[in-house]
Amino acid sequence: MGHTSVTLQQGISTVTSIGLIGIENSHVDHFIRFLNTEERFPGYRATTLVGGEPERRDKLAADGNIDQFVENPADLIGKVDAAIISTRDGSKHAEQAIPLLEAGIPVLVDKPLAASVADAEAMVAAAKKGNTIILSASALRAVDEVAELKKAKETVGEIQAVHVAGPADPNSEYAGLSFYGIHEIEAALELTNEGDFESVDVRRSANGVQAATKLGDILTTIHFITKDEQGQIGFFASVVGSHGLVHSQLNLTKDYNFPLLDLFVKSIEQGSSVFSEEKMLRAVRLLQAITDQL
Repeated sequence: MGHTSVTLQQGISTVTSIGLIGIENSHVDHFIRFLNTEERFPGYRATTLVGGEPERRDKLAADGNIDQFVENPADLIGKVDAAIISTRDGSKHAEQAIPLLEAGIPVLVDKPLAASVADAEAMVAAAKKGNTIILSASALRAVDEVAELKKAKETVGEIQAVHVAGPADPNSEYAGLSFYGIHEIEAALELTNEGDFESVDVRRSANGVQAATKLGDILTTIHFITKDEQGQIGFFASVVGSHGLVHSQLNLTKDYNFPLLDLFVKSIEQGSSVFSEEKMLRAVRLLQAITDQL
């Protein structure tokens, strides 16, 4: 499939070919399944793999019938029409994305957008410079249980507090708390209608980090729990209203990465990101407000 062009100003897209970066991540298997195997997005196809261990690359190539390979993200310029970054280490996302964005290539960043505010702002600026799209979000934003919890006001009254808990390790080799912790942060923002925050109180236990803040007018507490020898905690959220409480586990189905890819395709087709830059940046600002205190 040859290289085509993207006309973003008019919201008209002829994008077809997508390059995949960070192929060590299992999310890449999902994207290949959605795009190539199941062909859920007619006209869109993963065509190029970037770097990676040869054995892993060969398996993905066979699974998705992919025959184009490059060593570095910037090598995608002129070869693809869009890119997906799934690199586990969020501190590498800016260096991988910026050359592509400045070249006008739409980029989906598979959480977190970045591990620092400076990197996130540089990526947004690069997208503006290249007149192109950048999109990033946690899959937790789209799970059914979050949608149900957002309706809790109907049964528990005006929302007073939100609590989110899930796995994250501040000592992770993949940019610390950001690797998994962005999930809890974005879930909290989604449940509080993207409320602004001023200060964050951060405390630690032997295997946990607690962040307490106010998102908009809603008291918000987030717990990040490091796994032990018996395993890893799931994702949970509670919404507290004036006269009741709703609590739920947040479940990731086998297609949990589909909504994010769907939003990316919609962004390309409408010529602008379905998420505002402020929405994406706020998540990284809250992340850094927490990690700066660890």
